[in-house]
Amino acid sequence: MNFKNRFVVKVVGESGQGVNSIGEVLAKALKDNGLFIFGYREYPSLIKGGDASYQIDINNQEIKSSSAQCDVLMCLVRSSFKKYLTSVRKNGSIIHSVVKLTLTPEEEFFVKENKINIEFIPAKDIAIELGGKRIMSNTIMLGAIWQIFGLEIRKMEDNIKEIFSKKPDVIEINLKCLNAGFNYDLSKLQRPKLEIRQTENFKDDLLMSGNHAISLGAIAAGVRVFYAYPMTPSSSILSYLSSVYHETGMIVKQIEDEISVANMAIGSMHMGARTMIATSGGGFDLMTEAVSLTGITETPFVCVIAQRPGPGTGLPTWTSASDLNLAIYSGHGEYTKCVIAAHDIASCYTVTQQAFNIAEKYQIPVIILTEKQIAESIFQVDKMPQDIPIERHILEGEELKNITSLDRYKNTESGVSPRWLPGSCDAVFDANSDEHLSDGSLTEDAFPAKEIYQKRIRKEEYLLKDLPEPEVFGSQDPDISFVGWGSVKNTMLDVMDILNERGKKKIAYLHYEYVYPLKIGVFQNFAKNAKKLVLIENNATGQLGNLITSKTGVLFKNRLMKFDGRPFFLEDIIEYIESEE
Repeated sequence: MNFKNRFVVKVVGESGQGVNSIGEVLAKALKDNGLFIFGYREYPSLIKGGDASYQIDINNQEIKSSSAQCDVLMCLVRSSFKKYLTSVRKNGSIIHSVVKLTLTPEEEFFVKENKINIEFIPAKDIAIELGGKRIMSNTIMLGAIWQIFGLEIRKMEDNIKEIFSKKPDVIEINLKCLNAGFNYDLSKLQRPKLEIRQTENFKDDLLMSGNHAISLGAIAAGVRVFYAYPMTPSSSILSYLSSVYHETGMIVKQIEDEISVANMAIGSMHMGARTMIATSGGGFDLMTEAVSLTGITETPFVCVIAQRPGPGTGLPTWTSASDLNLAIYSGHGEYTKCVIAAHDIASCYTVTQQAFNIAEKYQIPVIILTEKQIAESIFQVDKMPQDIPIERHILEGEELKNITSLDRYKNTESGVSPRWLPGSCDAVFDANSDEHLSDGSLTEDAFPAKEIYQKRIRKEEYLLKDLPEPEVFGSQDPDISFVGWGSVKNTMLDVMDILNERGKKKIAYLHYEYVYPLKIGVFQNFAKNAKKLVLIENNATGQLGNLITSKTGVLFKNRLMKFDGRPFFLEDIIEYIESEE
């Protein structure tokens, strides 16, 4: 299945062999040459060994998702050749540095049947002959890929100089290796026709992962403290924020476990420091008692859950969107919370800022859901969205003059009571995990217990009015109407672009970013007018669909679910749509 203007290269090898580094260099160089890219990583839960890949989809217009197949496979070891051979498209090419590579009968049949061209490059020997080290064979393979692209070697040389700027003694040998690969005879391989963008400022485009965007969003939101226990795929938030703490002044701490992370966040937020934490589903399991504590003490709380497949350890380095129920129903008892699902770097940046404003306005926990596909993939944009004004909703100055202890959990129409920082005025209160009166002092009497319980629940009604409706994309008179959330949006938008070019079926897509509490007005109209309504989710049970059904009674008879640890590729959705013709 070929897609107009899209060309895909995949670099494969063992973990620890430099696969990710090659991919990142290629992505930046392609961007600097006026192309749009999307970078997708696969790797096992091993420090070394196992097969890893870095796939780059290339186009002349913005793209945010991956194809299932590649046009060129660059292979560094035999095991990766075996694993990824069938991901090469018909008439595709393979370049490899595997000495004495022999094919099984099944592999030979696949290669012949699909007319795949294979070229061996003795990269390690060439690197040694040039006076370099064996690891520099990666630079030779990089040059070979660049030759296939048909782009100017000078621009890749500039990237190599930049990469090794702090190691000037290895620049010359790496440039020799790069040119050796670029000039190696690969004339038998087909060349793509890459359409370069005719703009002047493409070098200023940003390449960024979702985790990087969340980190920047936290900085823009005025976060002063970040706690975490490392857990894939959220860990790079911790590593990035720790790398810039000198510039931001943010306190960044790796804590001994997730229980401590959550409780320390509550303490920091209670004292007025905007605090963010991040984890994955298994880590959030341990935090849920603390989430209930935020509910009863009405302490703002913001947590990022970077989703991966469960249950248990599951597939720890792969992707999933199966923790929506965990986020919505986490913690015992009943209280108001908000769940937001990011989908790309602009979304990651803005929802992180919105999460803090919501958490502090309503004094509730806010959960930000991402996925490994969002957290670690590389997106390209020309600029980041505008910053969102910080709204603290904390009493200060003249507002504190008439405050009394009984105001802290005062029964208000909206359920939101005045909040001030301990020590900012004479009024004191108990932040009590037991049921309590308006000053926080303990009570077990029926009437006041019911009254403050209702106060906390009542926040949801007002929160729901504040949240935006889901957004609709695509045709106004669609043949098929999809509903989804998370990274699904990126693939759906790319699919709609492709199908529009082909003049195929008209598609519409309704996307939920603010997932809970659930807005249903736009959805009801969307469903009412749908000729065929399809739920699309990266999980097995249709968690968003089930939530929608519980609120609206609308049943999703058609479901496109994926739960094998991989994201939705273009082919997954296009094949589904075409099967309906």
